[in-house]
Amino acid sequence: MKKLSFVFMMILVVTSLAFAGGRSQSSSNNVVLEVTSTQVGVIIEKTQEIFDRFTRETGIKIEYSTPGNYSDVMRTRMASNDLPDLFDTHGWSVALYSEYLRVLNDQPFVAEIIPAIRPMVTNSSGQVFVLPVNTTLRGVLFNATILRNAGLDYKKIVTWADFEAACEKIKAMGIAPISVGGKDDWCLGELFNIIGPTLYTNDDLPDAAVNAATFLNGTFDWNKWTEICELLDKWTRAGYFNTDALTADYITSCQLLATDKAAFGFYPGNSVAEILRANPRADIGMMAIPARRTGGKPSLVCGELFAFGVWKDSKRSAEALQLLNYMARPDNCSAMATALASPAGLRGVGSETGILKPYYDDAVSDNVYTIPFFDRIYLPAGMYDDLCTTGGMILARQPNAVQNSVAQMRQSYMDKRR
Repeated sequence: MKKLSFVFMMILVVTSLAFAGGRSQSSSNNVVLEVTSTQVGVIIEKTQEIFDRFTRETGIKIEYSTPGNYSDVMRTRMASNDLPDLFDTHGWSVALYSEYLRVLNDQPFVAEIIPAIRPMVTNSSGQVFVLPVNTTLRGVLFNATILRNAGLDYKKIVTWADFEAACEKIKAMGIAPISVGGKDDWCLGELFNIIGPTLYTNDDLPDAAVNAATFLNGTFDWNKWTEICELLDKWTRAGYFNTDALTADYITSCQLLATDKAAFGFYPGNSVAEILRANPRADIGMMAIPARRTGGKPSLVCGELFAFGVWKDSKRSAEALQLLNYMARPDNCSAMATALASPAGLRGVGSETGILKPYYDDAVSDNVYTIPFFDRIYLPAGMYDDLCTTGGMILARQPNAVQNSVAQMRQSYMDKRR
């Protein structure tokens, strides 16, 4: 594992000493930081442990919550300009929250943000607003046992045509090629987030650095969006999804992957924890997202997942920054990234990515594009719900589903970009 630069380490050491000695317990006892997050499960337990140690060392208390309907809660609080001192930006530090966040370029950890995620957390002026605890690298999860039994090599599935050929082989075995938990409609939205970039951001382009302005200025190419919907409709009619794709929830979908009843899942790497909970012996891998056509490059979706910023109007911003730098310490950042089974967002910070490690190592190469989440960069804020809804229309095989899905997306796009 690479070590942090000596300078960065020294700054963190000095910062840590400041926690213990630079601020007396008595002066911190009356400070209470409000911290909110979208995450649940193991990562919350691990983060709470770190917060408890911080309180013991500094006397600064923390009220940590994970409210349901997080996005709605935060929009309401933004409207009233009453935000938590420190909050999880869940992938939207630039597009949604930046005007409410303190610029963090003067903090030591910013220089250590890994190159793969830096463009996703930096605005056009070069400003960074969050500590990205981890980075999510999203491809397509697969059940390696099923692929072996079908005589398939995931490294040779490099185009959507290859993927469809693999689905045909798997379907012939009486196994669902793709597992979806459509009852939790975000699973439907993720289908578009995975497929979309392969037609827009890395199709016949010299690189994946597409200017988001070309999507947000009204020149969105709706012919390509129709093609995406048609692809999803084609898979539906071909019987590639589990028969209960619209009634199964996310947990059930993971269980299908765990028990050799489905081959592919369009889910993040941290879903492996849920899959292994259902079957600890499940052999799960991750491959790059196939390209649109022969000669195109496969891709990985990369972005912030567990990332925290400081409310610019917080009356406790100094203490909030102390906590943020405490979270950036290599031991703490590593512990949280490990709990998410994903690579850390800072250079030189290790994490245990479990059974996906060899796949992460294999997927990150010059032959694979690293691209941002499609809805976060290339669509107006608030359109993720449309991805979920229209995905459900197509999988339900509603009459004129493709045309109606495109029409709904187009109208929502025009309404929200104003």
